[in-house]
Amino acid sequence: MPEPRHVFVTGGTGYMGSRVIPELLRRGHRVSALVREGSSSKLPDGCGRVVGNALDERTFTDLVAPADTLLHLVGVAHPSPAKAAEFRSVDLASARASAKAAAAARVSHFVYVSVAQPAPVMKAYVEARAEGEVAIRATGIPATFLRPWYVLGPGHRWPSLFLPVYRLLQLLPPTRDTATRLYPVTLQQMIAALVGAVENPASGVRVVEAAQIRGARLEA
Repeated sequence: MPEPRHVFVTGGTGYMGSRVIPELLRRGHRVSALVREGSSSKLPDGCGRVVGNALDERTFTDLVAPADTLLHLVGVAHPSPAKAAEFRSVDLASARASAKAAAAARVSHFVYVSVAQPAPVMKAYVEARAEGEVAIRATGIPATFLRPWYVLGPGHRWPSLFLPVYRLLQLLPPTRDTATRLYPVTLQQMIAALVGAVENPASGVRVVEAAQIRGARLEA
C-alpha cells in the first residue's frame, strides 16, 4: 500500500468528492474536507470536518495544515452553456481560493479536476478551468491536472447515447484526436485516477488526459 497521505478536500460532498473520500479513507489516508455550515453530516465517518466557504480562502486557509495534499473538486453541477457566469463565479473563483490557501499552507501537491482542452463547445467552461490551472501553476506547487470531458455515472449518463459516434470519429484521421480527448470517462475510472494522483504525487506539473483516466484502475 502506498505511503499514507493527509488530504484536504474541497467539494467533498459533491458528485466525485462523496465517492473518492470513502476510498481514500479505506486505503488508510487521513482526510479532512471543507463543507458549508450545516453540511458536516454529509461527510463519512472518519473524515475531518472544516466549515468554511470554498470561494473565500480566508475562511479555511488556516485549517488546511497539516495536510500535504489539496484535492480540489468544487464546480457547478451539470455544466451547460447557460451557466457561463457561474463557471467564473464558482469554478474559477474556488480554484483561485484553493490555490491561495494551498500556497499559504505549504502543501506539497495540488490535485485539480480540470477539463479536456481544447474543445469545440462549452468555451466558457473550458476557459474557466484553464484559468484555474494557471492560478495553480502560479503557486509553484507540484500539481496534477486531470482533464476529463464528461464523467459518466449515476444521474450523468445521457452522453452514453453518443458513444458509438465517438468510436466512429476515433477511426477517422481528421477527428481522431478530438474524439479521443472528448470521449467520456466513467465515474469508477475517475475515482481511480484521483486516488492514483493522490498516492503518486507529481514532482512538477502533470497533466492526465481522458485516455489516461480511462486506463486508471485501483490497486489493492
